Amino acid sequence: MKMKISLSDTGKRYNREWIFRHFSFDFYSGKAYAITGNNGSGKSTLLQVIGGAIMASEGMIRYEHADKNIAAEKLFEHITIAAPYLELTEEMTLLEFLHFHGSFKPLRADITPDQIISILGLEKSANKQLRYFSSGMKQRVKLAQAIFSDVPVLLLDEPCSNLDEAGIALYHQLIQDYCTGKLIIVSSNEPQEYEFCKEIIRMSELRNDVA
Repeated sequence: MKMKISLSDTGKRYNREWIFRHFSFDFYSGKAYAITGNNGSGKSTLLQVIGGAIMASEGMIRYEHADKNIAAEKLFEHITIAAPYLELTEEMTLLEFLHFHGSFKPLRADITPDQIISILGLEKSANKQLRYFSSGMKQRVKLAQAIFSDVPVLLLDEPCSNLDEAGIALYHQLIQDYCTGKLIIVSSNEPQEYEFCKEIIRMSELRNDVA
């Protein structure tokens, strides 16, 4: 599951405004990183650039798995993300959604959709359409589909959005129990969301390099 993401002199701009520039950094499996900054500082943009969802405006990003380069069209097989702006398929029930998700991004072999639902504490809602879930329940599902996917890279954007205290505790338990060995990157300005991260990337410092 060894993974490495390398950014070399990378930058992103919209129109004439640079969000960040000259960013070089190596991310490795088995480590957790936090991207922090005020609202509007560009931390979600950087996270999406790292994940390949947004193209960088300059520089280079290289992805390696087991010391082999990953082709751009195969990158999605190695990365998963949970974010407030990503929508669930609300016409599906929770059980249908987990089976559907697992059909194109396999879940861990040691756990079943029924077990995931139990871990989330959503057994009574297993056959309910996601459209009827509360915002907190939906966030639990978004975290589950990302954390339980059998991929080496986990990207989390404001992972505790809409979660109550019990949901936040569940989030940390999931990270502790099921994310050992993964490359984790958390975008957040809330310390409770990234307190387990050992390395911090501050957008204020990156923006100081904009020129």
